[in-house]
Amino acid sequence: MPAPVLPFALARDMQVLIEGGRLLAGPGAAALGLREARRRAGVPLVLERLAAGEFEARLAALYRDDGDQDAGDDGLAFDLEEGAGGQGPRDLLEADEEAPVIQLVNQLLRRAVRASASDLHVEPHEAGLRARMRVDGMLQTVLDRGDVPVRRVISRLKVMAGLDIAETRLPQDGHIALRLGGRAIDVRVSTLPGNYGERVVMRLLDRSAGLMPLEQLGLRADQEATLKRLTDRPNGIILATGPTGSGKTTTLYSLLQLANDEVRNILTAEDPIEYDLPGISQTQINSEIGMTFAAGLRAALRQDPDIILVGEIRDGETASIAAQASLTGHLVFSSLHANGSVGAVVRLRDLGLDDFLIAATLRGVIAQRLLRRLCAECCEAQPLDSADARHFEAAGLEAPSAHHAARGCDACNGTGYAGRVGIFEILEVSDALRAAIDAGQSETGMRPLALPPEETLFGQALYQVAQGRTSLAEALRVVGDAL
Repeated sequence: MPAPVLPFALARDMQVLIEGGRLLAGPGAAALGLREARRRAGVPLVLERLAAGEFEARLAALYRDDGDQDAGDDGLAFDLEEGAGGQGPRDLLEADEEAPVIQLVNQLLRRAVRASASDLHVEPHEAGLRARMRVDGMLQTVLDRGDVPVRRVISRLKVMAGLDIAETRLPQDGHIALRLGGRAIDVRVSTLPGNYGERVVMRLLDRSAGLMPLEQLGLRADQEATLKRLTDRPNGIILATGPTGSGKTTTLYSLLQLANDEVRNILTAEDPIEYDLPGISQTQINSEIGMTFAAGLRAALRQDPDIILVGEIRDGETASIAAQASLTGHLVFSSLHANGSVGAVVRLRDLGLDDFLIAATLRGVIAQRLLRRLCAECCEAQPLDSADARHFEAAGLEAPSAHHAARGCDACNGTGYAGRVGIFEILEVSDALRAAIDAGQSETGMRPLALPPEETLFGQALYQVAQGRTSLAEALRVVGDAL
């Protein structure tokens, strides 16, 4: 896509856009801006007036990919003093005349946002500096140079995040609020001292992307019905489990939207607050001043809640308060680090909850993973051999005659995958399973009572393989081998 004719700052401030042979003008466009846009275009333009919301949408769309995401860092010369100053965050599209270090940092952030990366890693090493971004769950190298002033790049990121640049011996956490072409981007920053300097990892959250409704998460109709039944419960604990980055928070937010019927009081305690939920009271956790998940949950119980979302159950105190809250007539949503739905019971035991308390309060567990979706342009069908067919037999599924494999093309940047699809293992605690939990049975003993093989994460992953949405190699990489 060619670069826009007008600089972003001019287009935004003057409310003028050039798109093809059209001159798009917002409600605030004045004669000066229109003249300057025509002068820069150098060709006749047809004027078209837009409402404020429509203009903002066109501005964001036009400057989302302005043609320079792969250009620039090789041409930067690092021979100028950085003038970071004390200015607040600016739009990343306004960085053309900044010092080279600032240009490099902004280019890295722009590339990560445009690629829809979830994380950006900046890693000093013996020979220089490497930057990698995580796209669809996999890291990709975007920069590896030996002539970069490592300390100045790291210092720039720490200044943007409000961290102490003089402290290089201790880990630090911070936050950057950015905008890219009108899109609000939240960045969580974590530093870690290393052998060759501080390592910086940034978690990127595009707040303008919005929340996904439940039907867009990849759930089957029967799974949606199960979740609806769980959210209609008057009390109990509903947990979302999975590794970091598996979409637990997105699922919990979707459940809250499902439960938000305007007649129930819903409170949350989160770290961080990732999306604004209309009609729901959200509280930010800050452990440095004593505002922990346990403290937030305890305070929320005094606010006459019907439903409480606790961002994560990390310790025995939070688990105990959540259990007590469910016993006193509240519905509690939370996330927990466990490998599967039945594993959540074992994890709650590890946190110190008694078996009878888990049996009395746990209503449902959602275990989930994200699988990379095959690129529609280059995936190719392959016959299923007997060794691969055994995986489907183990999951209780009929083996397909063929499966699709990733090949790689320009459209998917050579990876063979584009986007991701969710798989879900939804456990609704039955009377038989509740009795097994109360009796203290092991995970192995509880698993046959929980879900049939085709409803497990392994079975759900193979279902996506059979549907041609992902490859068998990707399914085995994410959920493992059941044989």
